[in-house]
Amino acid sequence: MYNIRLTKIFYFEMSHALWNYDGLCRNIHGHSYQLHVTVSGKPETNNESSKLGMVMDFGDLKKIVKQEILDVYDHSLIINEISEHRNLLLTPQMTQRLIVAPYQPTAENLIVVFAKKINQLLPSHVKLHSLKLYETSTAFVEWFAQDNPDTY
Repeated sequence: MYNIRLTKIFYFEMSHALWNYDGLCRNIHGHSYQLHVTVSGKPETNNESSKLGMVMDFGDLKKIVKQEILDVYDHSLIINEISEHRNLLLTPQMTQRLIVAPYQPTAENLIVVFAKKINQLLPSHVKLHSLKLYETSTAFVEWFAQDNPDTY
């Protein structure tokens, strides 16, 4: 049986600020992110299975990404925990979706966090192959399982 890759694309809005950065991204600003999630595996061959011919149901992949990424990060503000963020907490109406992270919220760091979150919920016969995270329409980062065996 062939090994097949399947990809689903997700969109979300998120803001961040980069602590101690020497450019404009030190300011709170937002992006329209695009996340491409690619998994791989062998299609189901059991004629009795409702998933016959599928590596994974696209709907099941959507549920995982929605739970782990979209429901958490969409319309949120993410900042590094070492930043001077205490005053932001004084405006709870505007910071209900504030994420204070133990890392600098760059696209590079976010994609590693996303890989770990998605991978932990995939069925055992499906492997996370790659992620591509667009921060803008012309700038993206990629994560590949083959380059990151320690992510699992």
